[in-house]
Amino acid sequence: MTDLSITPANVLRGANSRAENGIFGATVTQGQVVYRDPADGRFKLADTDGAADARVPYGIALNAGAAGQPATVLRSGEIAIGATLVPGTTYYLSPTPGGIAPLTDVAVGDDYTVVGIAISASVLKVGFLVSGVTRAT
Repeated sequence: MTDLSITPANVLRGANSRAENGIFGATVTQGQVVYRDPADGRFKLADTDGAADARVPYGIALNAGAAGQPATVLRSGEIAIGATLVPGTTYYLSPTPGGIAPLTDVAVGDDYTVVGIAISASVLKVGFLVSGVTRAT
């Protein structure tokens, strides 16, 4: 399988979600997973096999922007992710920066980091879980 193919225009915050504002530190598209860089406090693309800080997701971008532009990120709750999901499937942080993937995309050397669980064919219930476990085989 591959990362979710997200249509940015279809990424919509759910009514019961929690979001936070900040500043992008990289070019980001709606629907991409971001971390908050402790060095400058800006949102950058998270990935499961990147630097230690990048492996800890902070939210999912609700708007697009370049470095220095305003950001709104979903921290928890429901999001229409703009992609086709399989209800009941757990989705993980991808080794592709900003990506969301099924378990089959977590490769050897990648950390298992849960992004959320699909509650319908279009809605992801976001709840980040950094397991601290790296896939060995």
